[in-house]
Amino acid sequence: MKLKTDFTINGKYYKAGDEVSGLYIFPFFLIHMLAFGGSGFLMAYFADDISVSMLYAHGGIAITVYLVFYLAIFGLDAVKWMFINAGIGLFGIYSELRIFLKYFDKNIADFAWYIHVVPFTYYVLYTFLIYQAVLSFFGAYKSRGRKKLVDTMYILISLVIYLWIFLKG
Repeated sequence: MKLKTDFTINGKYYKAGDEVSGLYIFPFFLIHMLAFGGSGFLMAYFADDISVSMLYAHGGIAITVYLVFYLAIFGLDAVKWMFINAGIGLFGIYSELRIFLKYFDKNIADFAWYIHVVPFTYYVLYTFLIYQAVLSFFGAYKSRGRKKLVDTMYILISLVIYLWIFLKG
């Protein structure tokens, strides 16, 4: 994958446009974001005594930092499309979280809309990161054919998941 801006990874300096292996980027961010996103999710839906300002401070700082890295690594165009696709997929995200929360005897409708902002944003960031990791691991950044295959599989898998949720809900 080619970096969009100058970047230092493990003390090594890379210029914008340099090729960087996804093995340097994705494992760290996938684990790190799972921890922070998971804690934001737990705070939003399972902590009865958490204030909204604490939820937003915890989530807002981390989300802002992730966005800075996303812009540096993936570029403005990819991040823009992440938010466009997220806007289109809000219903899907809502449906997935609704089903997930049911397993914990929680109802997503019992939470005010502003409580969902942090978990929804983490969800968008994490699924985007997974998509970028799949593109990287399958060499789709270098091959239009592989990119088309990954995109097609991503859409098909997403549709199967949403259909399952629709039928289950």
